[in-house]
Amino acid sequence: MNTVTVSPKFQVVIPLDVRRRMKLEPGAKLMVVEFNGGLRLVPLKPPSALRGIARGISASLDSEPDRVL
Repeated sequence: MNTVTVSPKFQVVIPLDVRRRMKLEPGAKLMVVEFNGGLRLVPLKPPSALRGIARGISASLDSEPDRVL
């Protein structure tokens, strides 16, 4: 398990092995999420990285019988 120390300027250094596994580069943006009393750092991806993630999903929706107008 990796640990980090918060500096007097409230900065932390992400360990090298984590940076490599996550393919983080200098200047990468991370979203800080408070969750269950802890923090999570979630890499923000550019919109172009999301292209094609829904490929093959049908856009048609079947109406439920009790919701017909």
